[in-house]
Amino acid sequence: MTFPRPHRHDVLIAFAGLSVGVLLWSYGLYTTGDRLLDQRWAALVPLTVMAGAEALRRVAPQTALVLGTLAIVGDQFTNGNLATVLMFTDVVYAAVVYGTPAQARRIPYTTALVTVATTVAFLVWWQNAIALLVGVITGMISFLPAITGSIVRNHREAAEAARLRAEQTALLAEMDRSQAVVAERARMARELHDVVANHLSAIAIHSTAALSLDDPGTTRQALTVIRENSVAGLAEMRRLIGLLRDSGAETEPAATATLAGLDALVAQARTNGSGSGLRFALDDARRDGPGLPAPVELAAYRIVQEALTNALKHAAPGEVRVALARADGALRVTVTSPYGERPGPRAPGSGAGLVGMRERVALLDGSLEAGPVAEGGGARVWRVRAELPVGAVEEERA
Repeated sequence: MTFPRPHRHDVLIAFAGLSVGVLLWSYGLYTTGDRLLDQRWAALVPLTVMAGAEALRRVAPQTALVLGTLAIVGDQFTNGNLATVLMFTDVVYAAVVYGTPAQARRIPYTTALVTVATTVAFLVWWQNAIALLVGVITGMISFLPAITGSIVRNHREAAEAARLRAEQTALLAEMDRSQAVVAERARMARELHDVVANHLSAIAIHSTAALSLDDPGTTRQALTVIRENSVAGLAEMRRLIGLLRDSGAETEPAATATLAGLDALVAQARTNGSGSGLRFALDDARRDGPGLPAPVELAAYRIVQEALTNALKHAAPGEVRVALARADGALRVTVTSPYGERPGPRAPGSGAGLVGMRERVALLDGSLEAGPVAEGGGARVWRVRAELPVGAVEEERA
């Protein structure tokens, strides 16, 4: 069995109390006289036991309280020592502050009952005002330290709870910051891929064609397309870099892509895909409808842009059709392209475009379908169909 090692501060308190008690004893300064054990040395026994209890006040508060109670009771049978009484008040205080939560709740009630019982008992026995004084002294050395310890413990627990709340708040703030950074990086990745991949894909396809075909006319046409896409890609890159820079309030806000630019987007795709046997058509059935929220327009534009880029990279010769319709509080975007082997050069794909489309649709609580489907006559096409809710975004803006 191993005994707990006393805290060094408690050892100093015990030594100081014992030293003061011995000093008072040596000068014969007792608290009372004419007791059952009137031998001079008898007062040293409870004093020594109380000093031992003081040494255990922090590491074993319950044991210290039991020893201290026995010592203070034993001190009543001797001439008494003031240091013993003072150390007992500290033992009671420490039992509440350092003890278990159950002890901290129980000790104040117990000392209150002891105080009341002592007062009543002496009133019945002596039947004079001195009994009230004894009750007050009993409360001062037992109930008052217990209440003081309870107040201190409550303040410490409140401070600890506040510290934990502050740490949790800081942790939640850090998690929110990390999530915001991740979300912003994902948004930047989507924007960068959507605005640049189309131009780079066209450049890759036409540069491969220019290298593989020994025809001056084809080479000149491919180089023209490459130059146009390079200039457009650089402009888009400059726009993105301008958005990322913190240039101050004087910077003009960059224009956001809208569905008004679909004609130009399809025309550009038509130019880029002319050498691959692709034809492009736009069927916009929502021209006369009310305006759409900016997030919906941007998402629809980027979805069409990415679908046309994928068609340029992978579609077989044939017609690529873009269809937009608005019904039941949602904007439906459908892009179909021929599905099958395509001759000529192809640009590699990483699948990031489909991921970006799904992320954009998910942010608007919409739905997205992408994959090969069979149409009339047994022909297979690659279809991208997105449904973007309009009513929820309009309500949120309102």
